[in-house]
Amino acid sequence: MATERLHKVLAHWGVASRRHAETLIRQGDIWVNGRPAQLGDKVDPDRDRIEYQGRSLRPAQAVERVYLLLHKPKGVICTCEDPQGRRTVLESLPPRYRGVPGLHPVGRLDVDSSGALIITNDGELTYRLTHPRHHIPKTYRVWVKGQPSETTLQQWRQGVPLEGRLTLPATVRVITPTADRTLLEIVLHEGRNRQIRRVADYFDHPVISLKRVAIGCVHLGTLRPRQVRPLTPRERHSLCQWQA
Repeated sequence: MATERLHKVLAHWGVASRRHAETLIRQGDIWVNGRPAQLGDKVDPDRDRIEYQGRSLRPAQAVERVYLLLHKPKGVICTCEDPQGRRTVLESLPPRYRGVPGLHPVGRLDVDSSGALIITNDGELTYRLTHPRHHIPKTYRVWVKGQPSETTLQQWRQGVPLEGRLTLPATVRVITPTADRTLLEIVLHEGRNRQIRRVADYFDHPVISLKRVAIGCVHLGTLRPRQVRPLTPRERHSLCQWQA
């Protein structure tokens, strides 16, 4: 009997990302052979009866994969649902996508930031792109207060201590300096929580606005806030090269 981790099977079938699948298991939404599933369970996808909220799932029922780029607007949170009733990225999608099973954001952009966000129901792709072992580059355009010195920029590039651990080397260059603010282009290869904002605060150049303009080869381009487009085959192929 060939068995696999349950959360991996759920991700492969497009039910949820691996992380969200673990949440569904904890909540008791996933049953296996008539019993509530437990974290760490292994299943044989060809023999075991797997249910999600009372509905039986089989490999043949796996949904068609959807790969989208959303221009996340400021003020929208990167979750599938929010108990506080705040607007989520899934609610920002056009109506034709809102009923697609398993759609979820890949990674996060904080509520005060905007820009490129991938939405998919391919849990395996999400796992690869968010795995800490790999570092897909993400490009940001960031307005900060003041004019960072070359010394500050060089320190930012080399790494800054956050919670006792240096950030990975980053690309930081000045795009537009003005009298009281500076537009920077920043390329990160990791995604700690609110990393750019925290580093900017560390240097006393707090962020005024932050937009992510690219994820690997996937560029935001002229996409306006709340607009969405499918990823191209070339973009999907490139993202799938990030193996975990």
